[in-house]
Amino acid sequence: MPRSTYTEALLGQEVYKKVRETKVLVVGAGGIGCELLKNLVLVGFANIEIIDLDTIDLSNLNRQFLFRKPDISKSKALVAAATAHHFNPSSGININARHGNVKDSVNDLEWIKGFGLVMNALDNMDARRHVNRLCQAAGVPLVESGTAGYLGQVTPMIKDVTECFDCVPKPAPKAFPVCTIRSTPSEPIHCIVWGKTYLFGKLFGEDDEDMDTEELDKAKASGENAEEIENLKKEAAAFRQVRKSLSEEDGPRRVFHKIFNEDIFRLLAMEDMWKKEGRVKPVPLDCDAILDGTFVAPPLRTVPAANQQANSDKVAERAKDKPAALLKDQKELSLKENLELFLDSCKRLSARALAFPDTPLSFDKDDDDTLDFVLATANLRATAYGIPNKTRFQVKEMAGNIIPAIATTNAIIAGLIVMQSLNILSRMHSTSNGGPSTDSSHIPVRNVFLRTDPTKPLGSFVPQHPDPTCSVCRDVYIPFKADVGKCTLGEFVEDVVKGWLGSAEFEGQGEGKDVEWTVFEGGRLLADPDFEDNFERTLEDLGVGRGKILTVRDEDTKYRPVHFCVCQPDPEASNAYTLPDEKLTIPLAPAKPKDAARESSEEPEIVEHVPANTAPKDMPSVTAGVKRPAPEDDGQIAVGRDDAKKRRVTTVVDDDDDFEIL
Repeated sequence: MPRSTYTEALLGQEVYKKVRETKVLVVGAGGIGCELLKNLVLVGFANIEIIDLDTIDLSNLNRQFLFRKPDISKSKALVAAATAHHFNPSSGININARHGNVKDSVNDLEWIKGFGLVMNALDNMDARRHVNRLCQAAGVPLVESGTAGYLGQVTPMIKDVTECFDCVPKPAPKAFPVCTIRSTPSEPIHCIVWGKTYLFGKLFGEDDEDMDTEELDKAKASGENAEEIENLKKEAAAFRQVRKSLSEEDGPRRVFHKIFNEDIFRLLAMEDMWKKEGRVKPVPLDCDAILDGTFVAPPLRTVPAANQQANSDKVAERAKDKPAALLKDQKELSLKENLELFLDSCKRLSARALAFPDTPLSFDKDDDDTLDFVLATANLRATAYGIPNKTRFQVKEMAGNIIPAIATTNAIIAGLIVMQSLNILSRMHSTSNGGPSTDSSHIPVRNVFLRTDPTKPLGSFVPQHPDPTCSVCRDVYIPFKADVGKCTLGEFVEDVVKGWLGSAEFEGQGEGKDVEWTVFEGGRLLADPDFEDNFERTLEDLGVGRGKILTVRDEDTKYRPVHFCVCQPDPEASNAYTLPDEKLTIPLAPAKPKDAARESSEEPEIVEHVPANTAPKDMPSVTAGVKRPAPEDDGQIAVGRDDAKKRRVTTVVDDDDDFEIL
C-alpha cells in the first residue's frame, strides 16, 4: 500500500490533489526548517523548493536531525533535501534545493509569484521582513514561525485577510544608559555589555575618536552627570595610550592596572556619584594580590534574576559538584582564574591585531579568544562591584543573545506550520480565481502559540485584520519588467509614472494626471518635480537592477505609495519595459495622527541584545525592533545632487534584529 493512501484518506481527494499540485517554498533549513521539510515530504507535497544561505556546523547536529557529522561544512539546503527525500522515495516528490540568500536579486517578485504557499523558518529580522514584503506584493500566503526555548508560535499571513509581519509593533530593544555601563553597573549583564560593547572595542576594535566624543557629548546634553562625562573623555584618551602598549610584554598587566585599579580609584574620587541611593562603591583590584591569593574580594550583593538567567544559575549550581573536565563551560572560575584568563586572552588578541593591523577585531560568541576576553573582563568587573560572577556558558548565552534551541519545540512548531498550511490550501483557495477569500467569516487559519502551561500547552486565536496604517501590506505593488540597461529614469518618470500611473483611478479624485510625484529607491531620492538631474541616466547606471524596488509617492502624501518591483524583462517585448494591462486603483493614505508632544528626557543608550524575558511567559514574540517607517521617514538622500542641493527628509532610526529566534 502506498504511503500516500492514508494521507489521501484523511485529507480527502480534493485537498490531497492541491497538496500534490501546489508549489511551496521553505525559507530556512535550520532547526524548524529540517523538521518542516521532513513533514512536507511525509504529507505528500510533491513540489518543494528550499533555500538557505548557511552551511552545517557541529553545533547544529544535536537538533537538526537531517544532518550528520560527515555533512559538516556542506550546504544546509542541499543536504536537507537529499536526506528528506528518503522519507518518501516512491511518491514522485521533487525538492529543488538552493544554497543562497533569499534576498538575492534573482529572488524577485516574479519568482515568489511562482509559489502557491511560502513557509518561513528563519532566524533573523531582516530576512523575515524581506520575505513578508515579497509575499504581500505577490499576494502569496505566508506561514511565519519561530521558537524561543520551550515557547513557539505559528502565524499565517494572507494578503488583505490577516495582518502581515509588519502590521504588528515590535518590542523595543533592551537598552542601558551610558553611565550605568561605564561607571555604575549593578547587574551581571551590565558588566558583560561593558566588556563586549565598550572595552573590547576600545582595545581591539576600530579606533574612532570622533564617535567617542559625539556619544559623550550627547550624554552630557541629555542631562547626565557633567563631571562624570568629562572624566570619561579623559578615560577615552588614556585608553588610546594603553592600546598602543598591548603588544609589549607587560601590556596586558598595564591594561589590567588601568581598568581595574586606576579607573576605579578615579571613580571613587567622584564623591557625588556615590551619594545616590542604591549605588555600591567598587573595590580596586590588585593584580599581584590576586595572583598570590591575598586579595580580599568585596561581599556579593543580591541581584534579581530573570527567568532564563535563573535557569542558567541552577545549571551552574549543579555543576559545582560535577567533574570539572565534563562541565568546563558551566564551572564558575575563581578570581585568580579570571585574572589569568584575562592576561592570556589579551596576549592572544593583541597578537591577532598586530598580525592584521588594518582589520579591527569584533566580538563573536563562537570565537574562543573574544569570548574568553569578555568572560574574564565581565567577571573581574563584577567582582570589583560585588556582583555575582557568571560561567562561560552563561556569558556566551547573554553576550551572544542565545536562546537555547530545543528540538522538541522545533518539531511541534513544524507540525503546526503544516497544519495551518493545509487549512490555507483546503479553504482559502476555494474562490473561483484560485486565490484566497477575503471574507473574514471564511478564515480557517489561526495564530497558534506553544506555551509552558502543562494543562494547556497550545493556545490559539483568529488572526487580526490588516492594520490600515501598515506601510507594507497596504501599499500598492506593480511588477515592472524592465531592461535596466536601456530604460532611463526619464522614461520611467514621464511614461510610466506620469503616463501609465497618472491614468490610474485615484480614490476620491479620478485620474491622477495632475499629481506631482517623487521617486525613491531604498534610502535614495532619484527624482522629484524640482530635481531632474538623473533623467538621462539608465536605471542600471543608477544602481537599480533586478530585485530592487522603485517607490513612487505623491508630493502631498495624500495617496498610498506605489512600489514598482523591478523584474527580468520580457524577451518578446519591443519596449524597454512592460507593465500590467489592468487599470489600477490607488487608495488614499490613512489620516495622519496629530503630532503629540514628545518628551526629550531620554538619555543616550547602549542598545544591547539581551536574552531576558522579553516576551510574556505564555506568548513568545518572534519579532523585534520598531515598526517599519514609511518611505518619507527613511532619511532619503538625493542621488546626483551636489552637497548644496541635497535634500534630507526626517530620519527615523529602525533597529532590526533586536530579538532573535533560533
